[in-house]
Amino acid sequence: MARELTVAAVQAAFGHDMAANLERIEALIREAAGRGAQVVLPPELFQSIYFPTRQDPKWFATAHRADEHPCVRSLSALAKALGIVIPISFFEKDGPHYFNSVAVADADGAILGVYRKSHIPDGPGYQEKYYFRPGDTGFKAWRTKHGTLGVGICWDQWYPEAARAMVLEGAEILLYPSAIGSEPYDAALDTHERWRRVMQGHAVANAVPVVATNRVGEEDNDGTRQRYYGHSFAADHTGAIVAGLGDETEGVLTARFDLDDIAAYRADWGFFRDRRTDLYGPALT
Repeated sequence: MARELTVAAVQAAFGHDMAANLERIEALIREAAGRGAQVVLPPELFQSIYFPTRQDPKWFATAHRADEHPCVRSLSALAKALGIVIPISFFEKDGPHYFNSVAVADADGAILGVYRKSHIPDGPGYQEKYYFRPGDTGFKAWRTKHGTLGVGICWDQWYPEAARAMVLEGAEILLYPSAIGSEPYDAALDTHERWRRVMQGHAVANAVPVVATNRVGEEDNDGTRQRYYGHSFAADHTGAIVAGLGDETEGVLTARFDLDDIAAYRADWGFFRDRRTDLYGPALT
């Protein structure tokens, strides 16, 4: 019997009220589960506006330990109630350290562990190095009740090494929660097509489906305004986009994948058979 997996991405606009944002995400997750999704991916840092558009120490008060974060607690309970897997993006506090993290809630509600964002951007509109330490977990493949998942976070999605590492660990699908949109230094710059293409490349090179989700709408961070361009999508193992949303749409996309067929395709193409790790030293410098 084929192992088929239905994955959903949810796309929404967010404001300053965590409770309202959580209520919105929960409604979209329930909609996705009602459409047959076994894995549902919310966007990056959906608890609030994307606060790293500027530096303000007040935001550190919104970070929590994984086992204490209101959104992790709420969505892990929802995962159990619906029998689905939810990678939960959250602002993590670990002692004096802060991370941009994902807690992976399995279909029984158990938190399998935490991935901490490895690549931390630092530029206009995306000043994450002020808030987050570079992740120390390494790249992981999460063996859930509905398949083995690799989860990166936003800026991670631009790095082919991260995608390859997760598939080498056994990931059968790659998931990327994101928060990306306008560039303050160039109002005419729209990067959504290259954002999609780089991940389509990961799908092709690793023979693995990729699902990425983003937020939409314009947000005001104490006078700093930024717009997020949506375009959440799912690509199959050949890189073809099989589902997508627009630049303003709030809602759910779903895609169904036959994991056994994809595994056979991956073996047949020989991308992993023909690797030359003895020649890749410069990639580590």
